Amino acid sequence: MKAFLSIVLLLGGVRAFSQPTQPSQVHYPQESHLKNVRQLTFGGDNAEAYWSFDGKKVSFQSNNKEWGLSCDQIFYMPIEGLDLSAKGTKAPLVSTGLGRTTCAYFLPGNKSILFGSTHLGGNECPKDPGRTPGGKYLWPIYDTYDIFVSDLKGKVKKQLTKTPGYDAEATVSPKGDKIVFTSTRNGDLDLYIMDINGKNVKQITNEIGYDGGAFFSPDGKKLVFRASRPKTEEAKKEYLDYLKQGLVAPTEMEIYTCNVDGSDLKQITSLGKANWAPFYHPNGKKIIFSSNHKSTRGFQFNLYMINEDGTGLEQITYDGVFDSFPMFSPDGKKIIFSSNRNNNGTRDTNLFVAEWVD
Repeated sequence: MKAFLSIVLLLGGVRAFSQPTQPSQVHYPQESHLKNVRQLTFGGDNAEAYWSFDGKKVSFQSNNKEWGLSCDQIFYMPIEGLDLSAKGTKAPLVSTGLGRTTCAYFLPGNKSILFGSTHLGGNECPKDPGRTPGGKYLWPIYDTYDIFVSDLKGKVKKQLTKTPGYDAEATVSPKGDKIVFTSTRNGDLDLYIMDINGKNVKQITNEIGYDGGAFFSPDGKKLVFRASRPKTEEAKKEYLDYLKQGLVAPTEMEIYTCNVDGSDLKQITSLGKANWAPFYHPNGKKIIFSSNHKSTRGFQFNLYMINEDGTGLEQITYDGVFDSFPMFSPDGKKIIFSSNRNNNGTRDTNLFVAEWVD
């Protein structure tokens, strides 16, 4: 997902949406589900932090210039014991340091991490298209993205995808047996599932539109994901024309679920604007996600939670600019997310961890 940073970062960056935040605070009084909120990173765009299976570490992507980065690379850090606010302190690098990366996720055993990277397509950071004057904000879908596995020392152990086109946004089932990812191998942005070793690839979605950012339910039987579904012939043509250029406009997306074989596809939200970065609540009956549907100008994203049947929408976070990429720890006691809060008037997006209160 790159990050809205996987979406604003994949697809090219939170920076197009974020504005300098207002009050510098880590926790807002209305955020009753969050307790003991703690900031983990301090500078740059940090996003898509996903827990290890033992709940002791997180993988994430960052473009922190103080770490010598030109664009996003993959790092990991322990939840306790590493103070990144200390000058000169840096999280361990997992990716190659070349190209652009996105969407890192621990594999079972907590000793290796998979991620998407463009490094086989070149050492430099591929360019973002950004927004043309008066035009739509566009995300790049780089056809040089493939999915790799690295150990925690940054040694690439395996390349899981080798098909031409975009392969990224991979996450792992809590059962440790399957990987879901997004690919353009059929000419559209659809979801695919493969075994943990990269074999037995199967297409899961097949409707025109961008299907991405998928995660498994706690029991490993379902998927939750974001999707655009152009309805008119004109909208479909525009979507496909952009895709041929390696671009997508991520401003209209809703949350969907389906079984891991693609059956029982359901649209969960109908809120309008951009609804994305969904993740199942530990009880498997609710979904937390990021949305700007209440924003008049479009750049304010907050976390919301909704029942799996589309009822009971509840606002969870209240930052004035950007909250996204929520993920519950394996034991369900903590949540990690990215936010523009407490960034001292900059456009930095940092990681925050909190105790979860139901």
